[in-house]
Amino acid sequence: MSISKVGVIGAGTMGNGIAQACAVVGVPVVMIDINDAALQRGLATVGGSLDRLVKKDKLSAAARQAALDLISVGTDYALLADCQLVIEAATENEALKFDILKKLDTQLAPEVLLASNTSSISITRLAAVTQRADRFIGMHFFNPVPMMALVEVIRGLQTSDATHKAVVALAERLGKTPVSVKNAPGFVVNRILVPMINEALFVLGEGLSSAEDIDAAMKLGCNHPIGPLALADMIGLDVCLAVMEVYLREYGDSKYRPAPLLREMVAAGRLGRKSGRGVYSY
Repeated sequence: MSISKVGVIGAGTMGNGIAQACAVVGVPVVMIDINDAALQRGLATVGGSLDRLVKKDKLSAAARQAALDLISVGTDYALLADCQLVIEAATENEALKFDILKKLDTQLAPEVLLASNTSSISITRLAAVTQRADRFIGMHFFNPVPMMALVEVIRGLQTSDATHKAVVALAERLGKTPVSVKNAPGFVVNRILVPMINEALFVLGEGLSSAEDIDAAMKLGCNHPIGPLALADMIGLDVCLAVMEVYLREYGDSKYRPAPLLREMVAAGRLGRKSGRGVYSY
């Protein structure tokens, strides 16, 4: 099962990043979105990202143009006809993803592989809305996609060995390091990361140390590039709360209870960088 052309649904941050990652290694890619404005924004983002690589002498001008030439865009799913893999990278909304996957399933040839870039939704549940559950898999890229080396490759209950092997091979071709994961809430990275952030908010709420000192301790003591509280502000405290609530509901284990301070800050509208104030002020 060889993948020589990839489709990407969604031209936003993750979608255009995946498209760029494919194009720079010579894999043709079709990027689909609901309107031309979204597609042009996605292309502009890729162009700007490639320009920065040229300025840093990490990419030649010719290679930049070659990559851009490998990205085609449109609003019609028919443009995906000659793709061997289509990656859904739409907004993290289950109903929206269900709708997109159902439409893709009816329009793509039966042998085409489907993947979702979801960071939280069950791959088994997403696969079940299609007629190709054995050819469905999770490919969780990390932001910013062109820079981050990891791809979590998530097998649903029905995912075949051949599908898994083909997607792992593609991830490696993209210069990424694939990590194979069984389907479960949070997969690997977020399952560990978000509870760590939640625990840091417990520590802050209990007054054990200041936010600045908590972050400094984790940066210096654990060699993390950013402290958990600053990271929470980047992710969004509302997102952190939503993830913890999913873990608490899905696992039924009280260790996933959200920190009271996290709930209070979200209730106050202190969501992090996007609202101008979270743990820190911006």
